[in-house]
Amino acid sequence: MSNCKIINKDEGYPIYLESARVFNVGFTKKGDFRVKSAFCYIAGILNFDIMDGPAPGILLIADPFLKDPNFMRTVVFLCEHQDEGSFGFVLNKNYDYTLDELVSGLDDLTKIPVYLGGPVQMDTIHFLHQYPDKITGGYEIIDGVFWGGNFETAIELIRSGEIDVGKIRFYIGYSGWGGGQLAVELKEKSWLTVPASRRLVFHKKPSEIWKDALRDLGGEYEMMVNFPIDPQLN
Repeated sequence: MSNCKIINKDEGYPIYLESARVFNVGFTKKGDFRVKSAFCYIAGILNFDIMDGPAPGILLIADPFLKDPNFMRTVVFLCEHQDEGSFGFVLNKNYDYTLDELVSGLDDLTKIPVYLGGPVQMDTIHFLHQYPDKITGGYEIIDGVFWGGNFETAIELIRSGEIDVGKIRFYIGYSGWGGGQLAVELKEKSWLTVPASRRLVFHKKPSEIWKDALRDLGGEYEMMVNFPIDPQLN
């Protein structure tokens, strides 16, 4: 398993590419990753008790009034959940730089977007894909969606046109929770949970993932799409 050091051209700081195996370690050493923020919850309107528990392959859909700037109106794809901690990637926040601007030696590639996976370890790049037979070393999180693998192989496949760039997504940083932290946030109603789907993970319009995830829940949850960010404006 390789650990490749790359350099951000503009900032000059190192970025490390690490496969999924590296992140099978506990998160408690890093402490509290999240910036806690107050939010408003309208009691009695929605039934959160029917939500799925946290597990790999679950989507965390941010409560519409969650004001944490890292997670406001985001959808997080959980890739790991253990007693020691949980982590995943925010699916619907574009990063300011494309892949060729972050990784040296990729000037020949077309502009491939990078998404802000979360506020933890912003010096790492990760990817999700749908090519287990071509990109080895990944882990299947849900049917047909794989996390990690050989980065160099993925790049060569993109160069040769052997894979569809719409079926691979790159993320800088990740979202992490220490042991028990995510359970507390779920108890506080910060998140809705729903099983992930390939359609949402590789949504053609990532900015619409939060709304479409709520629409998929239907009924009373679909109303949340139109909730204002500030409940005082409602």
